[in-house]
Amino acid sequence: MLVNGSTHRTVWSAAEGETVQIIDQSKLPWNFEIENLRCVSEVATAISEMHVRGAGCIGATAGYGMWLAAKKARGSDERLLESAHELIATRPTASNLTWAVERQLTKLRASPVDRWVAVAKQEAETIANEDAAWCQRIGEHGCKLIHEIASQKAPGEPVHILTHCNAGWLAFTDWGSATAPIYAAHRAGIPVHVWVDETRPRNQGARLTAWELMNEKVPHTVIVDNAGGHLMQHGMVDLVITGTDRTTYTGDVANKIGTYLKALAAHDNGIPFYVALPSSTFDWKMRDGVREIPIEERGGSEVSLMDGLAEDGSIQKVDLVNPGSPTANHAFDVTPARLVTGLITERGICAASEDGISRLYPPHERATQ
Repeated sequence: MLVNGSTHRTVWSAAEGETVQIIDQSKLPWNFEIENLRCVSEVATAISEMHVRGAGCIGATAGYGMWLAAKKARGSDERLLESAHELIATRPTASNLTWAVERQLTKLRASPVDRWVAVAKQEAETIANEDAAWCQRIGEHGCKLIHEIASQKAPGEPVHILTHCNAGWLAFTDWGSATAPIYAAHRAGIPVHVWVDETRPRNQGARLTAWELMNEKVPHTVIVDNAGGHLMQHGMVDLVITGTDRTTYTGDVANKIGTYLKALAAHDNGIPFYVALPSSTFDWKMRDGVREIPIEERGGSEVSLMDGLAEDGSIQKVDLVNPGSPTANHAFDVTPARLVTGLITERGICAASEDGISRLYPPHERATQ
């Protein structure tokens, strides 16, 4: 996707040297910086401190992390497992992370130890390329939904789409999940306008989604998180599309905290609520998302402090909360399948149900996790 007119991905291996390179998302939108990751611990830190974030991007970065782990292991399965566990422990909710690490472990254990480094690098590249290709297909399938809504509007009237958090190309290697249909529609000449939830506490919508859309010249408006229900009540939203960090095989969806509330508002106002995801985000073992999906609780400082651009051009933190008051920071919530109109995947669109998902992903074809 575009950054100041040039194409970029979120994570890649350096053309020269033995490093993984990422866009440091903690510096956006004010500074565009490339960060070099030279060892497993640096990859783990980048994931846990959210220099990279988003299900697909975390998975792809962990895939490259396992390439660095293969170099560190020097043929030792014990050292390889230590690195794998270090990476998996960084973020508990997103299923792509474990999926990518275990996929690398399976590949490496089937390979001669003297080939581990080469095999792991190739597999990391494959994971990243698959992620981009799957997201592009999600865009093609989801674009049909936007086109159908546009066909019922007056010529030139935009389709108003509400998003929550950042499920854009920054959350994957390219294209994104929730944004992929938007980008596909915009490039096809379909008028769209995006309502961008700010997404407290880390403001991924206001900082990342808005930055992406601006670079792609997609019309958009940033709103406070609690405005979505009001807009839906007054007919200002045609479609809601969100991403997901883990989805059960029955269609329950774990996503950024606040997604559940958007789904409830959409359901109450008869607005279609779709969730976009590649197959790597499915958890083929979990049935009941509310009870089974682990919900990450992050540090309270993310709630009480906020980064901002000062008048002198420096990035500064400000305190938003009464000093001494405790804070809680549940990073995700679970939207039950009954509130999800459908799932947009790289294989097509299906109902958020065990039967619907099984039609696209028969049990015998599913990758083990």
